[in-house]
Amino acid sequence: MNRANINIYRALKTSFIKFFIPLALLCLSTAAPAQTLARKMVPSGRNAEKVITEENLRADVEFLTDTLFHGRRTGTRGANEAAFWITRRFESRGLQMLGSSWSQSFRTADGTVGHNIVGFLPGNRGAGNQLYTIVAAHYDSFGVVDGRLLPGADSNASGVVAMLSIVDMFAKMKELGRSYGNNLIFVALDGREKNSAGAEDLWARISSLSLRDPVDGGVIRPDRVHSMVVLDILGSTMSPVHPGRDDYLMMLSDGHFTADLVDANKADYLSLDISFNYYGSKSFTKMFHNRIGDQRIFVENGVHCALFTSGITMLTNKEGDTADTLDYEIFKKRIFLIFHWFTKML
Repeated sequence: MNRANINIYRALKTSFIKFFIPLALLCLSTAAPAQTLARKMVPSGRNAEKVITEENLRADVEFLTDTLFHGRRTGTRGANEAAFWITRRFESRGLQMLGSSWSQSFRTADGTVGHNIVGFLPGNRGAGNQLYTIVAAHYDSFGVVDGRLLPGADSNASGVVAMLSIVDMFAKMKELGRSYGNNLIFVALDGREKNSAGAEDLWARISSLSLRDPVDGGVIRPDRVHSMVVLDILGSTMSPVHPGRDDYLMMLSDGHFTADLVDANKADYLSLDISFNYYGSKSFTKMFHNRIGDQRIFVENGVHCALFTSGITMLTNKEGDTADTLDYEIFKKRIFLIFHWFTKML
């Protein structure tokens, strides 16, 4: 290379160092905040809380305990009216049918026809990520007994309204572009007061490979059922776990998922008095988790289950179990905590 070419090369090299490298660094420095901003744009689960109000919770419980429904006893017109109402809520929130109908009918041991109402919300459909979490609350109650109407507000209009609120919250997050890991199967169960006949029928359909994923048509196999969550009696503050703490919640399980609930409960505006046993009794905890309730058949078949409850009270399954006896401020906090637990657990 002659001297003239060497001088030209040196000049070009100097220009590159002085101009192009600073320009590249500037581009990198402006790109980094944009990437950080993109990460920050992922919507927080707190956005979902905006769709839930104490007024709406009360209105829903009052509606389900109206005399129109006559206590929602399985097989009665009142129970069927409640099923239609839940169906409309599922459909309006964008859930999908699991089959050709929202309703899955069955017969109880005494021949009464019951109806489970089932809705599906897809999760992230990554390769190999076909797991299903069932979220269930029974909508039936005892109805009219000896001429007395048992409204069933806490047992279990509260659980149904909590489930529908969680549907609303997940629907809001979907609208914002957020989805979560597992597919969610929301089930309003019938026949709880008839030996959990609705839950038995749901498991029978799963174990017989009768249910198919509405997105890809694949069979929902028992070994793909990741978990079952039951919401049963959630609105009262009459039976606190500890004196002076009305803001309490019990989760009865086999020990799975407890760390996620503790983590979700760290938020200052929640910080509920959570308990993982039934008022400190190991035997009652085991009984309510393993042998009583709609999760029983799933526990027996090896599915990890969690039962959320605020406990039986002196009004449970009595005439006095009315909508005005529930604490809607605490009820809302319980729903928020369960939703945020879901977002960590799924």
